[in-house]
Amino acid sequence: MAFLAENQTLLSKIATSEQHGENSPYFDGWKAYDQDPFHLTENPNGVIQMGLAENQLSLDLIENWVAKNPKSSICTKDGVSQFKDIANFQDYHGLYEFRKAIANFMGKVRGNKVAFDPDRIVMGGGATGASESLMFCLADPGDGFLVPTPYYPAFDRDLRWRTGVQLAPIICKSSNDFKITQKALESAYENAIASNIRVKGLIVANPSNPLGTTMDKETLQTLMRFINEKNIHLVCDEIYAATIFNTPEFVSISEVLQEMEQDPTNQVNRELVHIIYSLSKDMGLPGFRVGILYSYNDHVVSCARKMSSFGLISSQTQLFLASILSDEEFIDGFISESSKRLAKRHLTFTQGLEKEGITCLASNAGLFVWMDLRALLKKPTFDEEMELWRLIITDVKLNVSPGSSFHCDEPGWFRVCFANMDDQTVEIALKRIHVFVNKGRKDERTTMNNKKRKSFQKNLRLSFSSRLYDEAMMSPRTIMSPHSPFALSPLVQART
Repeated sequence: MAFLAENQTLLSKIATSEQHGENSPYFDGWKAYDQDPFHLTENPNGVIQMGLAENQLSLDLIENWVAKNPKSSICTKDGVSQFKDIANFQDYHGLYEFRKAIANFMGKVRGNKVAFDPDRIVMGGGATGASESLMFCLADPGDGFLVPTPYYPAFDRDLRWRTGVQLAPIICKSSNDFKITQKALESAYENAIASNIRVKGLIVANPSNPLGTTMDKETLQTLMRFINEKNIHLVCDEIYAATIFNTPEFVSISEVLQEMEQDPTNQVNRELVHIIYSLSKDMGLPGFRVGILYSYNDHVVSCARKMSSFGLISSQTQLFLASILSDEEFIDGFISESSKRLAKRHLTFTQGLEKEGITCLASNAGLFVWMDLRALLKKPTFDEEMELWRLIITDVKLNVSPGSSFHCDEPGWFRVCFANMDDQTVEIALKRIHVFVNKGRKDERTTMNNKKRKSFQKNLRLSFSSRLYDEAMMSPRTIMSPHSPFALSPLVQART
């Protein structure tokens, strides 16, 4: 141990700190899946991954396009003539054809209500890289950004770990569907100031991860007025912009900025507005690591572009995307079909939950639902939420993400992803939930000793019995190796 401690003194504070944000049940759920991954034939009793927001429902459309357009790749006979030029291209501005295609796609996704300038497109290694670069441009270590809860758990890693930036929560409540209010904004700002945090900006995800909802124009206008009044930045993460599958339509901050600037009574500074975008969710291409920073601030664009040398998108990827995104007919069809498939999957999953008496927050976007399991808690505490989460992981064998990992202020909410699997796997997941809920019903009737049965939503509680939990944990198929990193987690502990 002394040797380990001595070695750690040779490392940086970043390397030895716990600020990476991965000590969270959000990531522990992934570990549970990695140790026992579900497979339809090879491991049908494994953990189903419902904690990963991937869009796999329309990849066949892209595969068909690739087969018909071999020239889009330098690794084919039709495209090899471009190999030398593309293999030697390393300008951190990026291929102009790529930036132009991305700008056009961003406009199309937003209903062509606003145009984007290719010269303001800055590349990053995924939305993670683009977001971190923006933090480096806007803030110094110790500075803070307001962020509404619940919010994406990896923000703690992506925005804070290396930059030293602090995140100050704007507490949002289920009583108004977690919408941001002027009162909540002011309260969060005042609390941050009282904590001696210099507030540099406000960060929002629209559409929301984990809520799957979009902000209306009035809310976005409120945010614009707020940041201009405080003279702080507004960062809008819009990486789910093309996952809209129901009304209302998506409204981008770029559209609101454009409209407010046209009204001379509004005091609007466009240099305070920045957008993070990606193709990971909208097109289902997370492995391509395509992150985009679009800023209305010339200094930010210049600085971030220099920083992009640390996380460029490969020139081969740029070439391919410039080709596919420039195919207007294909892109129009892809966006439409993707929306239909997301709507169908969302309906299938939510209706399956409703049959078991489980509801979700009404949503119109994203690759997940915000599932309400508050009625299953014995007490409205986060300890009870963790207990329920452990049961779902070990007994139901579903990796879902508890609301506390999203900094939700109310226990009992869970994010469940539905677009990263095939139809058969969804059916199996719903069957597992059915079995779990019915075990709970049976156990509840036993403990009630034939008392008058109340409604399911009032009576179904986490008291599925300690026996059920013990059996789940002691089952041969769930006992974990003492050498497993999962056994070290305080959130999901194995019994040995």
